Amino acid sequence: MEPSTPAEQWGSQRAFILATVGAAVGLGNIWRFSYVAGENGGATFLFVYLLCVAVVGLPIVIAELAIGRHSRGDAVAAIRKIAPEGFWQMAGALGVLGSFLIMSFYLVISGWALRYFVGAVDGSLWRIAGADYGGFFEAFIAGTAQPLFWQAAVMVAGSAVVAAGVQNGIEKLTGILMPLLAAIVVGLAIYGLTHKGGAQGLKFLFSPKWELLARPDIYLAALGQAFFSLSIGMALFITYGGYLARRHRIPGSALAVALGDTLMAVFAGMAIFPAVFAFGLDPGTGPRLVFITLPQLFLSMDGGRVVGILFFFLLAAAALSASISGLEVVTAYVLRRLGMRRPVAAFIVGFGIFLAGVPASLGYGIWRDVRWGERGILESMDYMVSNAILPVAGLLVACLVGWRWGRPTALRESDLGETVIGRCWLWSLRVLAPILIVAVFLRGVGAI
Repeated sequence: MEPSTPAEQWGSQRAFILATVGAAVGLGNIWRFSYVAGENGGATFLFVYLLCVAVVGLPIVIAELAIGRHSRGDAVAAIRKIAPEGFWQMAGALGVLGSFLIMSFYLVISGWALRYFVGAVDGSLWRIAGADYGGFFEAFIAGTAQPLFWQAAVMVAGSAVVAAGVQNGIEKLTGILMPLLAAIVVGLAIYGLTHKGGAQGLKFLFSPKWELLARPDIYLAALGQAFFSLSIGMALFITYGGYLARRHRIPGSALAVALGDTLMAVFAGMAIFPAVFAFGLDPGTGPRLVFITLPQLFLSMDGGRVVGILFFFLLAAAALSASISGLEVVTAYVLRRLGMRRPVAAFIVGFGIFLAGVPASLGYGIWRDVRWGERGILESMDYMVSNAILPVAGLLVACLVGWRWGRPTALRESDLGETVIGRCWLWSLRVLAPILIVAVFLRGVGAI
């Protein structure tokens, strides 16, 4: 079945950029970037991460947008239109599967963020006896009813936005939310620099220790973070590109998305690490950094409760914005396959993703003994998707556009044309990106 032209389109290129940046910006920029950078040397990790974004991330974003705008359908149908035979369709299928799996555990963490925001507003987060945030967090995630309730709350909110459609739902929300989030994260970064640990935090984030480049794990972490943060391999840009009018230029949009996503992560780091160093804490705390370390810091700051409210609003709102994009990718596929009404499809998809995320939500409580090696359920899902499914999907997209689509078509549909930049982009997809993805993937599965 050939994809039909979507009935909906973005109202403007600005709306498309805000929606796409909103889709990419999420927990990956604030929660995940901060602790992964902290665990991998700060500035050294940032240097490798920026290279991964420039050499692998941006070219694949352009490729996915070109596929989407050309084919005008969901991810699977879009790939089928370009390559109706062979294994290429796995790229679309893996993208939809990756979105489904990421959202299943992403909603769990988004629920944690929403709970903390509500707690910061009503004061319950600050009234914890002895400021035992470690005990509070461990007790919260080890529960059953509360984690599932907050996970469901994010699912319902995200499904409602997707049900409203592209212009009336996604575009309207992100048009308000993204400028607000940008203002908050910049404000928090400026505030963070006023701490006595500001200089040390900046040094950690912007002064690389080049000897750390000898650590192979940094490359795996950086590429995995680039894929997770930019939502590469999730078929997001193929799906959103399908709503993009021909008059809207792809290269500038893709660059704006990559820059916006990266700057949000860097500013979040500038907000977090100065405070961490000011209070003599370890930046490599890991995933606990946001939910345990930071509340303790906020409580110790002058005006810290207000800062905490803003920070956890940023975290929860960014999580919701990114959740919407994953829901839209799967919903677009279901809409074409089953032909149902958008609101029905959105809530069915949302409920299915919620159910798939229940094991991850209970993996710190009644299912805490279910483990793969040292990883629990949520960590195992994150590792599998970030280091296997998304890179493989990204690899297929790179090779599809670089080799299978044909040079004239690829350059024309990308809006790059027969230029030096266009030729560099094509060869990045053909050679450089595949080599890096394969090398890091093999390292991730322990083959090298």
